[in-house]
Amino acid sequence: MKIRRIGLLILAMLASAGGCAHHPKPYGEENVLFLPSARRQVWAIAPTLNISGQDQIDPLLQSDLVYQELQQVRGLTVIPVNRVVEAYYALKIEKVENERQAYQVCDLLGCDGLVVPTVTAYDPYVPPKFGASLQLFVKPGTYNRMPKLDTHLLEQSPTTGAMPVMPEAKDMAQVVDIYDASNGTVRDRIDAYAHGRTDPNGALGPAEITVSMDRYCAFGYHELLEELLQGLLNANNAG
Repeated sequence: MKIRRIGLLILAMLASAGGCAHHPKPYGEENVLFLPSARRQVWAIAPTLNISGQDQIDPLLQSDLVYQELQQVRGLTVIPVNRVVEAYYALKIEKVENERQAYQVCDLLGCDGLVVPTVTAYDPYVPPKFGASLQLFVKPGTYNRMPKLDTHLLEQSPTTGAMPVMPEAKDMAQVVDIYDASNGTVRDRIDAYAHGRTDPNGALGPAEITVSMDRYCAFGYHELLEELLQGLLNANNAG
């Protein structure tokens, strides 16, 4: 009987331990962005401009971060930065300096819009700081394709100055901001962004975003894209 009591006691202890077992927290659902348009659109990502004064910034890597965030926007198909680099080479330009050039890039790639990122501030030390802007050039419906616009012909032309001049339009939207991780409001936004994008059972939690500068930049671009898309929605409603 004594042995039986010990056995029952052990079973009770095991049952109690099982009841207190730690259950992993489930992953949440990340915030999803939507393009406010009646039809699916195609946007391209230009090489990132750097005016932060920091030489360690890789413009193609920054554009890839924007590309990754844009790929998650519902209603968008995204053209990666290497295709835009090829279009720049064909047009003999190093960067987009006006709307005419942006529309020419869109025409070469067959896309509706061109996103040009710019890094304005970059401090990777904890707490990190990141400033950037996004310019969106949308090819207008009234855009007239240049006669015989062809990549090989453009490569053989002496200069872009010989191309027909396109009328300047105002189909451009821009958002700009700076994100300082020491700011409480920014930290609240980081927590919201991290929901569904970080391991809820990991040791760092939302801090995963701030210990990696690439992830922190991605957070900043997500915030800018949300602001950009909201601006497009407001413009559509106003129109």
